[in-house]
Amino acid sequence: MAATRRVALVYPGDRSARDRADRAASRFAALFDALEAAGVAAEPAVWHDDFADEVAAQLQRVQAVLVWCNPIEDGRRRDRLDAVLRTLAAQGLCVSAHPEAVLRLGTKDVLFETRDLPFGSDVHRVESLGQLEAELPRRLRSGARVLKQHRGHSGIGVWRIEAAGSDRLRVRHAQRGSVEQTMGWPELRATLAPYFAAEAGGHMIDQAWQPRLAEGMVRAYLVGDRVAGFGHQAVNALHPAEPQPGPRLYHGPALAAFQGLREQLESGWITQLRERVGLAEQHLPLLWDCDFMLGEPSGAGPERHVLCEINVSSVSPFPPSCITPLVEALLRRLPA
Repeated sequence: MAATRRVALVYPGDRSARDRADRAASRFAALFDALEAAGVAAEPAVWHDDFADEVAAQLQRVQAVLVWCNPIEDGRRRDRLDAVLRTLAAQGLCVSAHPEAVLRLGTKDVLFETRDLPFGSDVHRVESLGQLEAELPRRLRSGARVLKQHRGHSGIGVWRIEAAGSDRLRVRHAQRGSVEQTMGWPELRATLAPYFAAEAGGHMIDQAWQPRLAEGMVRAYLVGDRVAGFGHQAVNALHPAEPQPGPRLYHGPALAAFQGLREQLESGWITQLRERVGLAEQHLPLLWDCDFMLGEPSGAGPERHVLCEINVSSVSPFPPSCITPLVEALLRRLPA
């Protein structure tokens, strides 16, 4: 089938990665093949701020842009990329996740905005270090808390905090390789201060610790408003005595163990989420995912899940079952 429509897959890399970009060697090789089979000419568009203008010019020649770039990559925020994507979207190009959708869904603020919806939990928004010191001691009397920076990935800026007596605290960063520390309030203040800087979002989200985290985390992969697959992973990054997280196991959307979660997502929660954050239905990301922890048991009822975060900026890897619905959803958004 002759390709009549053009799509660019945007992912980060340096000059060398851009110059030698090869579809067959890419982590998206299966998606490239599926797009080609559907009559779509797909090309790699390796992004870096150092040659942003070059990539922006390339993206002007396509009709859709699929993006995999983290909120922070090698210490750099994706502000320049977001500006390019906003311009392209305003010109009518299909962007897999509009920067506005990323901001409304893909920051930890979504936990506060949806705290009273299904999957919600005890969540507070902390606007300053002063508010943190005034409110956190009282909340710690009921158990450990998890402080999360406004925007990040891979556990960066996520801290488990637990009272250790005599104004001492047990603190552990969720970033891989971190170890538990014991510190006082002045040290905690210095540790968390960077997250309250304006360039880091200016605030943090405080969520109640979920004791069942060590039992694993479920990731629901979505294409638009439909579940396209699941991931399941033992998560131990915030447990002092446990090893680091194991591999994530991928499954299709029909996995029996998660059909209750799928039903809740598709039958109402996604619509509630979208309406709560003010996102139009047509602006739902083409590919996104929601991470859920296991909540406290509720007797004989269905398993309770607690929202941990939503990923929109860079959903990769993803189950193979996502590829066909992703291509179909893209074709529906492309001009005929």
